[in-house]
Amino acid sequence: MKPIDRILAYADDLTAIRRDFHAHPEIGFEEVRTSGIVAQKLESWGVEVHRGVGKTGVIGIIDGDGRPGPTVGLRADMDALPMQETSGVDYSSTFAGKMHACGHDGHTTMLLGAARYLAETRAFPGRVVCIFQPAEEGLGGARAMIADNLFERFPCHEIYGLHNSPKGPRGEVAVRPGPAMAAADFFDIRITGRGSHGAMPQHGNDPTMIAVAMAQAMQTIVSRNVDPLKAAVVSITQIHAGSAYNVVPETAHLAGTVRCFDEEVRELVRLRIREIAAGVAAAFAATSEVEIRDVFSVLVNGEAQTEAALEVAREIVGPDLTRVASEPMMGSEDFADMLHQVPGAYFWLGMTPGAMVHNPAYVFDDGILPIGSSLLARLAERRTVALSNAS
Repeated sequence: MKPIDRILAYADDLTAIRRDFHAHPEIGFEEVRTSGIVAQKLESWGVEVHRGVGKTGVIGIIDGDGRPGPTVGLRADMDALPMQETSGVDYSSTFAGKMHACGHDGHTTMLLGAARYLAETRAFPGRVVCIFQPAEEGLGGARAMIADNLFERFPCHEIYGLHNSPKGPRGEVAVRPGPAMAAADFFDIRITGRGSHGAMPQHGNDPTMIAVAMAQAMQTIVSRNVDPLKAAVVSITQIHAGSAYNVVPETAHLAGTVRCFDEEVRELVRLRIREIAAGVAAAFAATSEVEIRDVFSVLVNGEAQTEAALEVAREIVGPDLTRVASEPMMGSEDFADMLHQVPGAYFWLGMTPGAMVHNPAYVFDDGILPIGSSLLARLAERRTVALSNAS
């Protein structure tokens, strides 16, 4: 494994930055402290900074050695999750109900490490655009930056990003060309029945039972409507109803997510959710309202950019820790929306195995910080040169 020596020399600084971010998590579009520190660090290294892109996003512009050339974008997410930490580390979240349980504090720090190196060396033609994105966790941060004319204001020829993988092994890089992560919809179904005394249900129309029947019926969508050769997931993740032991409530609420890789499947699932909700509600003489929101697009890696990521990975972590992922992931990532605007690649960097992301006991492995920074920095150097030579 050969991370860049210059980055290894300030690995302790990166760990301190990451742990400070971890102790002070901020959820989507609230990353005021985080983005302020990012901007301050960039400015201290002589990087041109643009704040407030997509609300709380930050852009850092690093020009190379003066040779004309292309622009390569590097992106990291900054937001935390609304959950209580149980990891027990001595730099645990100091904010109740907020935690960096997905490693975005690490991603932000890795990009800062790459930005520092690139700003100090500038051994590349063209320009590097460092994109520090807010609100990745389902709140539309990438779309907010794109709507704020991200790529019109800061045009990029290619763009790259990464995510930590608690599956390990430490330092392994995995990337897949083509569809690599699923599209995601979030849905809410609100059922209106008729309330009554819990001891006299015959006088009501119980929306709780309707919600249960509806949830069971929705589990047939994938097994009986979707082509078995195409992947899809329909998960009911919330059922809310009632507030007392002896009251049949008036309303109930179902919520969940859909994941798939095919737009026709996506439309089919949306249609069946609406049909089942309306049909089950009508069968019980109740009513329902359905809201389905497009939250994430399918993440599609470019062929050339995937190969570029693999080539750099072989250099930094070695061929034994570099692989083409055999299967796409059902998880989703809003970097997908940026990849719909600019060709690029998104890859996974393994860390010491432990609790998975979105788990309250999750602990980020600081040992991969210089590895991630080196991968991003070397990608920027290699791709600006390769694209310049190809033009």
